[in-house]
Amino acid sequence: MSIRVTTKARRGMAALTVAAGLVLGVASCSSGDGGGDEKPKTTASSSADGSRPSAQEGQADEPLAELKGGDGLLLQITSAQRDAGGFVTVNGTLKNDGSEATVVPAGLSGNETEIVRNGRSLGGATLVDSKSKKRYYVLRDTDGRPLTTTGFSTIKAGEALAVFMQFPAPPTDTTEVTFQLPTFAAAPIQISG
Repeated sequence: MSIRVTTKARRGMAALTVAAGLVLGVASCSSGDGGGDEKPKTTASSSADGSRPSAQEGQADEPLAELKGGDGLLLQITSAQRDAGGFVTVNGTLKNDGSEATVVPAGLSGNETEIVRNGRSLGGATLVDSKSKKRYYVLRDTDGRPLTTTGFSTIKAGEALAVFMQFPAPPTDTTEVTFQLPTFAAAPIQISG
């Protein structure tokens, strides 16, 4: 009995740690009213190690891919970064290019019961590695919540929403995968890092 309780407590702490990290990451990416854009750019470009700033910092000239969906929805993928922990984080912007508010299709969440139960998300996204003949699904925490942007339902005309999705990383020699999201066209993207 005590082993089961200890195991559940460890899982709960791991889920809490992941959730806290995601909350901090989303909060740091979504802060700002446009007035403070210059300061982060200056800080990122003057880094001591000379590394290239990420697309989230507004430095990308062009998105990696643009995927068109129904009702004027457009997904621009701005980065696909391989992390040291064995993950690939895909960042982008979901825009409503239409002239009217659009209800985001429930199909973007996919059809897995565990993900659908947690509300609207981009949990239906996959990365396809044709070289290794594998498909990678959005990661989930121990409670079944997808590690992706959640909690949106309607996007107003002209509005854009910053989004992310986290996947298991393909082998290190795989640098190109095909990104797929239900109701959107598929597109090849390059993984960096």
